[in-house]
Amino acid sequence: MFAIQCTAKFATHAGNLGSKCKEVTLQKHIAIVFALLLMSAAGFAQIPMAGNVFLGYSLNHGSTGLTDTGTLNGWEGSVEGKIFPFVGIVGDVSAQYGTLFDPFYGNVSTRVQSYLVGPRVSFPAGRFRPYFHVLFGASHLYESNFIFGRSSDTDFADAIGGGVDYHLIPRVSWRLQLDDLQTRFYNGQQDNARFSTGLAVSF
Repeated sequence: MFAIQCTAKFATHAGNLGSKCKEVTLQKHIAIVFALLLMSAAGFAQIPMAGNVFLGYSLNHGSTGLTDTGTLNGWEGSVEGKIFPFVGIVGDVSAQYGTLFDPFYGNVSTRVQSYLVGPRVSFPAGRFRPYFHVLFGASHLYESNFIFGRSSDTDFADAIGGGVDYHLIPRVSWRLQLDDLQTRFYNGQQDNARFSTGLAVSF
């Protein structure tokens, strides 16, 4: 079985400051890509005649499996295509950056990128449009520190959450969104609170 060698993963147990290498198999990456393509193809088998595009600020509060809990800042963008009046398929991309603290290595420069897709249910209520979604895909983690150098990992991720769009002017709304973004870096599991806000434009 062919494997792709990733950069080092470092243990966080007390007294153990050595590095531990991690192999990520080629089949694992193929499975991630195949799952995303399969869900996208199923959702867009019917060409959407309506939907919306969102771009805004995103905050990610959580841990990476190596560091303590902290806050990262960045952006999120998404495209939703309606397949039924109250049901759409969403493609979601986000990235958050910042510095998190590790008790053994100190400050760690961190970047988390997520690529998700899944169904969204929404309904109009006056000037508001509440919605709920369940998204699946993958997240990529990149970390660097002057002591251990660089470390990265890519694994499955999911986000369960929702939000509300407030209608401002024709075709333009302001969005507030909150997700439980679950990542699985370094063979662990991390539950992160991802908050996003910005403009949503309908088509």
